[in-house]
Amino acid sequence: MDWLEYENEARFDGFKIICGVDEAGRGPLAGPVYAAAVVLAEGQIIEGANDSKKLSEKKREAIYDKIINECVSYSIGTASVEEIDEINILQATFLAMRRAVEGLSVKPDIALIDGNKTPGLSIAERAIVKGDAKSASIACASILAKVSRDRYMLEMAEKYPQYQFEKHKGYGTKLHYEMLEKYGISDIHRKTFLKKLIKDE
Repeated sequence: MDWLEYENEARFDGFKIICGVDEAGRGPLAGPVYAAAVVLAEGQIIEGANDSKKLSEKKREAIYDKIINECVSYSIGTASVEEIDEINILQATFLAMRRAVEGLSVKPDIALIDGNKTPGLSIAERAIVKGDAKSASIACASILAKVSRDRYMLEMAEKYPQYQFEKHKGYGTKLHYEMLEKYGISDIHRKTFLKKLIKDE
């Protein structure tokens, strides 16, 4: 498998600075949605970087530091629970992606986006389905987004210990729903994701 196929294709088309973009946290019932943008040097592959879903938490943590130390530029963007509830999760994901790209210290010419839709950047953009398993820069972005969000949810686990966020990171597990039934909805829960629960309260 050629991890640089899409980067090389973009370079062949005349783009010099390429960033990979991915998100984490579209599905959970709580917490912000995160996105990361990563610019790698030409021909660079960061050893061990892969689709974040294929790596253990320990592996992701180790590679996270490697990526931020070795990449040309990286940036993390988020959209809040309030923004998710206001504009919907897809639009909030795009907002987080735009913030991540805008936060890069090096301005890219093109962004390779994981998924089948693009967020509407001010630069060229290409959607790549399952890009986190095909492109070196998107794989790196997927790890940064996932680790950053997980770290935030661990902080929230200390603030709201009753929900046990350290175990499910806000995803809709059986345990999470049980805690919601018991304690109700917190400030960091996505109200639009929990309409039925709110209605029953």
